Amino acid sequence: MKENKPGKILIVDDNEDLLKAAKIFLKRHFGQVDTETNPGLLPVLIINEQYDVILLDMNFTKDVSSGQEGFYWLDRILELDSSAVVVLITAYGDVNTAVKAIKEGATDFVLKPWENEKLLATLNSALQLRQSKLEISQLKTQQQQLYQDIDSKFKDIIGQSSSMVKVFETIERVAATDANVLILGENGTGKEMIARAIHRHSKRHREAFIGVDLGSITTTLFESELFGHKRGSFTDAKEDRAGRFEQANKGTLFLDEIGNLPLPLQSKLLAALQNREVTRVGANKAIPVNIRLISATNMPIHSMVYENTFRQDLLYRINTIEITLPPLRERLEDIPHLANHFIEVYSKKYNKEIRKAGEALIKRMQKYHWPGNIRELQHSIERAVIMTTHGVLQPEDLFMQKQLSPEKQEELVSLDHLNIEDVEKILIRKALQKHNGHITRAAEELGLTRSSLYRRLERYGL
Repeated sequence: MKENKPGKILIVDDNEDLLKAAKIFLKRHFGQVDTETNPGLLPVLIINEQYDVILLDMNFTKDVSSGQEGFYWLDRILELDSSAVVVLITAYGDVNTAVKAIKEGATDFVLKPWENEKLLATLNSALQLRQSKLEISQLKTQQQQLYQDIDSKFKDIIGQSSSMVKVFETIERVAATDANVLILGENGTGKEMIARAIHRHSKRHREAFIGVDLGSITTTLFESELFGHKRGSFTDAKEDRAGRFEQANKGTLFLDEIGNLPLPLQSKLLAALQNREVTRVGANKAIPVNIRLISATNMPIHSMVYENTFRQDLLYRINTIEITLPPLRERLEDIPHLANHFIEVYSKKYNKEIRKAGEALIKRMQKYHWPGNIRELQHSIERAVIMTTHGVLQPEDLFMQKQLSPEKQEELVSLDHLNIEDVEKILIRKALQKHNGHITRAAEELGLTRSSLYRRLERYGL
């Protein structure tokens, strides 16, 4: 059985006897050994063959001893193949020449006459370097392709409606700046996806995108989570830990559900943003941070400022640019594209052959209110894909019989068979309409506290 030897070697020297001797020896150790006396043919040889190592004489007949011709061809080789590995041959053991050769891109050099074992060791090392260079080049190519895939314009955000086109235009205008952005929209409208799109199109896209759900952080852990802590600063602080601000340094910090932040914590957040520094819990020294801030909320944050439940100075700090995402019920023309996108995703995931949503289903979906917005649509499609036996999704596949629009809900107020949550949702909507979105007045009329009303707004996606 023929042994597969690694490596393709090219030897370029004007001494034919040397070339013959080198080829006879090296063919025992490498898969391919080519020789050439004329360096002028190097461009053609390199284009036609991808050599792993090029063994290049520094002195040809035109330039017997200075090595300048060797340097010239070294430069030409590296121009043609930046990952080429070149070992120079010289009969003159001049250290300065060798150092210059290494600085200009040579991997190593050998002296004439060489010892076969030393030459072999040098070429084996050079071959390993070539393989490493090729692997790195491949990784870079893969990484570039990955970034291209990620950065393809709004790749994961599906929308052709005029309202979404305006959102895309805003992203394009603001992404390259370092302006703070506030994203407003109901639950399930894709606020985090917009934040990530802004980051991907920003100058910070090679750095970290760190997200924080402020609605899930308790008051006691707020400073530890955002600013970090020192070991022993509280009971569970068993080691030093960087907070989210430090983790996002030079990148983007995404503060989701910022409207849920209590007033005392709002002042601490504002101080960190104004001073551009944080102090870990249990530490005395402040740490400078350089972040781009993107925030999001489903709360009526401007009304909250009016009601003194959200600091006006913090709002000014976080919303240099404001983006409002439309609810799904206001972008009906996007529903077919979203539905078929999720059908494709979940058909692959669950190994089902489902081609699309049928026209009857699309029409029905476009009449539905979608209180949970895109997230609700996504979950509905996933469930339908799992359960259906059809190749095209039908209205009965989506289990929408009990899902009613606000108008239909209000039509049913006079009926006897109402769910308590349906009634509560209608009353809240009517109270908000009556008081033009004024949370305090609506809460008073409903007999609720502001925080209780906020919780219900979030629960019902209002």
